[in-house]
Amino acid sequence: MKIAVIQGSSQKVKNNLLYECCVKAVTDQGHEVINFGVYEDEEIELSYVETALLISMLLVSKTVDFVITGCSSGQGMMLACNSLPGVMCGYVENPSDAYLFGRINDGNAIAYPLGLNFGWAGEINLQNTLNNLFSEPFGIGYPPKAAARKRRDSEILKQIYAVSKLDLPALWPLLDDELKAHALSRHLVVDAILENGSAEFKEMLKGWLKDADQK
Repeated sequence: MKIAVIQGSSQKVKNNLLYECCVKAVTDQGHEVINFGVYEDEEIELSYVETALLISMLLVSKTVDFVITGCSSGQGMMLACNSLPGVMCGYVENPSDAYLFGRINDGNAIAYPLGLNFGWAGEINLQNTLNNLFSEPFGIGYPPKAAARKRRDSEILKQIYAVSKLDLPALWPLLDDELKAHALSRHLVVDAILENGSAEFKEMLKGWLKDADQK
């Protein structure tokens, strides 16, 4: 599994910690972790809404399989992600949240509160949260006696997500031009999609980039 770490500028001081904790959580599982920033030494301003759009692009293009993200409270990022195609994001603030989200909800992103209540020993809670998230296979259901029903509910929810949203190609022309331009200027993400994304999405992205250059 390819796992992306990406968060907005408001908590860029936590970027390296978030990345390192994620790497430690999956070190024995063979997953690849890719850090898309925003890095602490960058001047770029990337809002949680712009970050969520990049997350949608990464997941819809199949460049990555899962995303670890966050903002000061975690709530805005979760809401922004869930408003966009291809993202099923859970708000996760402790190990129990993470364990249940992975086993029951089987989504493809989590939003963590990187500022709110992140005090002394906050890095310990973050590490334990990510450890629990990846401790067992996703989507196996919990508790064991209700696992089959929980798996069915998860699949039904994913079907609702799929049919209740515009797909990204249909949504893109309706989005704010400045929002799109700022997202496309995040070359770390764009280059990764052009290198590793699906062929169909790469061609679509090239068209978006061309349109942006002409404006």
